[in-house]
Amino acid sequence: MQYFANPTRFMKLTQRLGPLFAAATVLLFGLGVYFALFFSPADYQQGESVRIMYVHVPAAWMALFCYISMVIAAAVGLIWKHPVADLAAKATAPVGAAFTFLALVTGSLWGKPMWGTWWVWDARLTSVLVLFFLYLGYIALNSAFDDPTRGARASAILALVGAVNLPIIKFSVDWWNTLHQPSSVVRLDGPAIHPSMLWPLLLMAGAFTCYYMWVLCLRVRSEIIAHKVRALRLRQAHGWE
Repeated sequence: MQYFANPTRFMKLTQRLGPLFAAATVLLFGLGVYFALFFSPADYQQGESVRIMYVHVPAAWMALFCYISMVIAAAVGLIWKHPVADLAAKATAPVGAAFTFLALVTGSLWGKPMWGTWWVWDARLTSVLVLFFLYLGYIALNSAFDDPTRGARASAILALVGAVNLPIIKFSVDWWNTLHQPSSVVRLDGPAIHPSMLWPLLLMAGAFTCYYMWVLCLRVRSEIIAHKVRALRLRQAHGWE
């Protein structure tokens, strides 16, 4: 972990991995869409609207995955003062917010024909909405300080406190009576979904994950370059005095 605390080493790593994640994103997304449209059958109750699942479910998974990644990076930066970890947490927040927003929007589009309403205040929906606000709060708090170090520290604390919402999202369908069905993919006794639907779902989840890793590489590289530019300007300003 300390090896990649050097921004130069991390830049070299992302330079190699970025194109690989980009290629994997395009390949997996193309396969996922193809199988979802041409091999996955329509549901006997939901009809063709069930295909929204192939965007909604992976987006919801990524909303949680990005927040977990952000919490880990924020904790590493807060405890060990790891400079790249702070940048990774900062870079993850907008991507996670976008996935959460996509999950909320596609959930509403799916819920209207199924439930007869765009929105209900059940435990799963409400906790995911809270997750979206946590992302926005992290982004706002991180940018609220002139000193990036103070902003990273304050937003890291918010991210760690907000992690209590993650088990609520995960187990809300088990703890309360909600409109969402229980987990049908990640189960101790194996997935309860037909392979014709499971494989497109996993392909889209893989595409979303690779997209996140690709964008993370790009955003962290941009943050490192911006940090170097700020440091250079400060040195120049100090030399002019």
